[in-house]
Amino acid sequence: MTPTVAAIIPAAGSGSRMKLDHPKQYHQLAGTPILIHTIRAFYHHPAIGRTVVVVPAEWLEKTREMLAEHGLSGDTLTVVAGGQRRQDSVMAGLRVLDHDTEVVLVHDGARPLVSADLITRSAKAVHKHGAAIAAVPVKDTLKRGDKTCRITATIDRNNLWQAQTPQGAKLSLLFSAFETAGEMDVTDEAMLLEHAGIPVMLVEGEETNLKITRPEDLPLAESIMQQKTAPEFRIGHGFDAHRLVEGRKLVLGGVTIPYERGLAGHSDADVLTHALCDALLGALGAGDIGRHFPDNDASFANIYSILLLDKVMELVSERGFRIGNIDITIICQKPKLASFLLDMKEILAKSCRTDSSAVNLKATTTEKMGYTGRGEGISCHAVVLLVK
Repeated sequence: MTPTVAAIIPAAGSGSRMKLDHPKQYHQLAGTPILIHTIRAFYHHPAIGRTVVVVPAEWLEKTREMLAEHGLSGDTLTVVAGGQRRQDSVMAGLRVLDHDTEVVLVHDGARPLVSADLITRSAKAVHKHGAAIAAVPVKDTLKRGDKTCRITATIDRNNLWQAQTPQGAKLSLLFSAFETAGEMDVTDEAMLLEHAGIPVMLVEGEETNLKITRPEDLPLAESIMQQKTAPEFRIGHGFDAHRLVEGRKLVLGGVTIPYERGLAGHSDADVLTHALCDALLGALGAGDIGRHFPDNDASFANIYSILLLDKVMELVSERGFRIGNIDITIICQKPKLASFLLDMKEILAKSCRTDSSAVNLKATTTEKMGYTGRGEGISCHAVVLLVK
């Protein structure tokens, strides 16, 4: 997957069939708004480089506050106002995408149970074929009826599919389809693409990829969610130590700290970030930092260790995990680190795709005992909790 895959989540409708006093996408499902569940599926997916959420104009500020409350923020997540029709909302999302975006996946805001696997398969199909949608084969016998509810025909269900989302296409093809459609009303992106003469491939979807439309869908969705999201926790511990030497910069947690000496190592020797990488890899059962970034590989010479953390987090996401919380203890006699901890937290949280409140940093000394106490080096312990 390339980082040029973007997701647009149209959620600007009112959901009148739910008979609520607020748009259905803001209704609680298992204690969390439906829209949050949907956004998380794309925001935490390693294939998605940008997520655009399209909501009613009067709900813009409320949505931003809600995202912040749930630790969903940053440059990769954008909220914009939608339009009257679905295609107007999708176009509003398209307008804010970067020009180097290659693939766009459009997913209903009220489909909160989409799996990471379906997102991956949909993106791959678009990369390969240009346009694709998720759909499930029709299983039940279909009947056509008239206005009096009398059956007029039995429909052959062979080769019939029930459309779902994600529905995706290369960015250039989507813009072309919108231009061709003009003022034509469409029910989904596939209809736009079909009208423009663009072939659309089918990707087998999932029966559990339910769209919440009516009140009776809520208990069903919650039941599916309980089965799919029974939490799995992984705990990892990491430790690292490096010697302080002349002629090196001192880098800790991605922050360069003014000091007369720095840490010796093949990379920038950021002992804090290395300990965190080892904790994450330990939680995954994926070895240690030396296995993934060996010190005999010239490509890692003097590398900024936050880039290594970014790569480790890609592996965390690919395995279907996210950060629960991080607790780090830096053991350092000198220099004093208190004034740098906040900057470290922000850098680590961004790389770990989590809120800074989930990252705890502590700096302590050994009262001048041992190699750290004598100022010969700096060591660090890191503990992480990963949540499936």
